[in-house]
Order: sequence, then structure tokens, then C-alpha cells
Amino acid sequence: MLKKMTIRNISAAGLIVVPIILSGCSGFSSQSMEIDPPPAQIEAEMLQSMNGSAPQATKEQLTPTSTVYLADQHGLLAPVSIGLPPMDNKDNMLMRQSLEAMVKDGPYAGYLPEGFSGVLPEGTEVKMVSVEKDSKLAVVEFSKSFTEYDASNERKMLEAVTWTLTSDPNIEQVQFWVEGKKITEMPLNHTPLDQNLGRSMGINLEKGDGASYTHSSSVTMYFSSESPAGIQYYVPITRLVVPGQDTLHAALSELIRGPQPRGGLESVMTTGTSLQSVKSAKDGTVTVSLKEDMFIKGEKVPSQLLQSVVLTVTENSGNNKVIIQLNGDSNVIGDDNQNYSEPVSRPQYINEIPL
Repeated sequence: MLKKMTIRNISAAGLIVVPIILSGCSGFSSQSMEIDPPPAQIEAEMLQSMNGSAPQATKEQLTPTSTVYLADQHGLLAPVSIGLPPMDNKDNMLMRQSLEAMVKDGPYAGYLPEGFSGVLPEGTEVKMVSVEKDSKLAVVEFSKSFTEYDASNERKMLEAVTWTLTSDPNIEQVQFWVEGKKITEMPLNHTPLDQNLGRSMGINLEKGDGASYTHSSSVTMYFSSESPAGIQYYVPITRLVVPGQDTLHAALSELIRGPQPRGGLESVMTTGTSLQSVKSAKDGTVTVSLKEDMFIKGEKVPSQLLQSVVLTVTENSGNNKVIIQLNGDSNVIGDDNQNYSEPVSRPQYINEIPL
């Protein structure tokens, strides 16, 4: 596993992948002037101003503007950072645009990378998103099509919307409305919505060893997967565990344990990896000390392993900076040439995957 992981992650193919910009020219006869088409962002604005609707999909990759939760080829939800045509943020248009990108075969389907798709029902309209700043609550209103879905996708829809909106640090909870009315439950499997949803609901939920659905606590880890084009990306998995454990210890222990055999996920560590300690400083920085005998001191460590630790710790602790020590070495350099022995922050955009 680690050998494959090391080869595949050369040049930081993990959190940040350099966008590929595709450009073109319009060819005319020798009597005609050669005129380049307007850049995609300008063209999008022109189209929007003419018809007031979302622009048609383009294959040109734009600078990331949003992180949205999409279904991958294995049916798991994963954060994907995508570039969408620019809009002003009047009436929270950027949030509306992010949710519209999650509509199956919607207006932004062409902005999603291969192997990923939206989970909101086809034809769903995002009528409104409002934010109550004091309570950090986002209220989102959908059209009736939001309620016309396959029952097996019910929870996935709620998770995708909730985790997308709460990617904004100013939002912690989400409330759902349909056609001007707050809904208190989903219509098919009757998932209750009488209380606002937050990240505590989990994502890609599964039950761990010894836990039960009625007596457990939950932790979220980030495992690795690979797109059809061979691009590595991270998938959050919320696992129910035996209650009473320290959250960070439990999360990192489950990360070491690895993914369950559900398909599509790869371990980022070997079973020989052990967690030595987890310490939190007064400024909130978390230091994680790991032991793994297969790495030699001074050898570059796969960034896939290190970034999974950063994502897992920041997801479960609320602290945004992580230091990693390995085999007692306080000088840990990833194969992305980043120094993980100094505080590393959670990135703003996760899983930038070329179109």
C-alpha cells in the first residue's frame, strides 16, 4: 500500500492539484481577422446578463470558488473544490451557486470533474439562501423537485447540503425549507428535520467494531480514493465508535485501523503504525506523534498520509493547525516538500481535481 501510495503522490497530487487551463482560438479564412473568444469568466457574465440564468457548462477550469460535496463513482460523498463563473454575493448568490452545482444534470454539471455527480434531484431549484449571523444558521429554500428523489438517496442529500454549507466557517447549522415552508421531516424515509442539521450528523456513516447505533459516539476520518483519471483525493468517513473515548485519539486510531471493505477507499497507513501521543497547546495547535518503523529518519513521507492526519485532526478538534512527529523525529518533510513539523493549517480548498 505505502509503495503504491508513495509513487502516486509525487508532486503533491493530494490536497492541491494545479488547475489545467484549456484555451482556444477561433480560426477564420485569410480574409478574416482572427478573434479569440472571450475568457470563460467574462463569457459567463455576458450570458447571465442576457438571460438572467446560470451559464452553460464550459470545459475551461476556473480558479476554485467553492467546495461542494458530490457523489463519487463509488457512491461516497467527497468534498470537491471547483471553479464556477463569477457572481456577486448579493442575497448569498455564491452559496446558491454552490448548491446549484450539486443538482444532478444541472446548469453547472460541466464544471464537475469526471467521476463525480450532484446528488440533488434533477430539476431542483435553489430559491433562497439566508444566513442568521448571530446563530450561524443557514436557511435554504428549495423548489418542490427537492422532494422528488429516490429514497436511498435521502440521507446523502441532507449530508451533502449540510456539509457544503458548513464548509463556510460562519455557518454551523442548516435549516431546510421547500416552497416557502419549513419542513420538519423528509417525505420518504422521514428523516427528522425538526432540529437544524450540522456536521454532527456525520457523513458516509458507518458502524465501527463494538459500537451500536443506539450507544456510540462518532469520529470522522479522511481516507484516500482515486478518480477515474487516476487523481488521488480524500473522502470523509464518519464512524460510530464505543463511547467514552477521547475524540482525537479515537479518530486517529480509526484512521490507522483503515477503511471498512465498502469499496473505493484505501488505507493511508499500515497496521504497523501506532499512535504515540496527541497534545494540544494553549494556542490550539495539536501535535500528533506517530510511530512507523518502515520510514527512515530524514526520508520524505508520503503527503497522502500526512494530509489525512491534518484533515482528520482539524475535523474532530475544531483546531486549525497541526504538527506531526514521526518516530520521534521533529523534522517531518512530506513528498510535497511541506514541513509538517511546523504548524500546518487545514487548506481552504480540498480535492482540486482537474476536469
